[in-house]
Amino acid sequence: MSEAEARFKAVSNGIPPPSFDLPLPDRPDIITANMQKLVELTPNPRHRFIFKALVKHLHQFVNETSLTTDEWMAAIDFLTRVGQKCTPLRQETILLSDVLGVSALVDSLNNPVAGGATENSVLGPFFTEDAADVDFGESIASEGKGDYMYVEGRILTTDGQPIPNAVIDTWETDADGFYDTQYSDRSHPDCRGRLRSDDNGRFGYRAVVPVAYPVPGDGPVGELLRLLGRHNMRPNHLHVMVEAPGFHKLVTAFYPEGCDYLRSDCVFGVKKSLVVKLKDIVDDGEARKRGFPHGGSFKLLQYDIVLLTEEQSATIRAGIDERYTITETVKSTKS
Repeated sequence: MSEAEARFKAVSNGIPPPSFDLPLPDRPDIITANMQKLVELTPNPRHRFIFKALVKHLHQFVNETSLTTDEWMAAIDFLTRVGQKCTPLRQETILLSDVLGVSALVDSLNNPVAGGATENSVLGPFFTEDAADVDFGESIASEGKGDYMYVEGRILTTDGQPIPNAVIDTWETDADGFYDTQYSDRSHPDCRGRLRSDDNGRFGYRAVVPVAYPVPGDGPVGELLRLLGRHNMRPNHLHVMVEAPGFHKLVTAFYPEGCDYLRSDCVFGVKKSLVVKLKDIVDDGEARKRGFPHGGSFKLLQYDIVLLTEEQSATIRAGIDERYTITETVKSTKS
């Protein structure tokens, strides 16, 4: 140790020992009991509630599975590699959450809908902030990225009123099943764009027909899926995210009907209301009118997106939380 290093001492985080005695953990059950007592010191009530539940279920899992040291170390190694695989353009941790169904579950719990509002779907790991602004009717995809598709609809309230100037982010794969971020020579965003609804809530843009594709299989999440005997395919879909002042942010996707993977989406994103029919438009004049350079035919996706206000969303969520609290109270009383 150098003289400079010797001037520094290891120090604690400044938090003193608990005011109560903890028995030495001579048995497995004492470890769990001590941890539960320590969690009670957590200042923030919500954090305390979350970590009490986490400790309870995590320790139950270890006990129920009689987890071995080798298995636990393998799990730690796996999670370490998940983190190491992440880059600014690739989110392996989100992908892990996705394939375990956690992303879909959290999204569904936090985005309940009513009144005909559009349902949510998973964000996925391929959203980026660098999408180019696209004018009404323009294209989010460069020429040659896939078969032509035109997307149009309106952004509406649950009362059917138009929502003008809503910000719409949209992204998709190309015809080869890759997002732009998966290309090592990516120089600009492609097959993604950001546009706004007009004064009547309308939006429209050119895109390409999305295809079914595998989630990245070259990392630890791909290893996990193979270990579990699961495929890594997602059905073809178009991502859409909509934001407008006073309205609850919507993250969703549209899934063209007929795909073999609709019912076994590896990230559990498909909902019945989000399955759409693509219309075949075989009209060269109409194709050119809509801006497709080579004319010919194209697919038409039409869908009106209905947003909840922040107040509506909060009211629905509060009702769900209240019913959950009552249910848990009844369970606790019975036990």
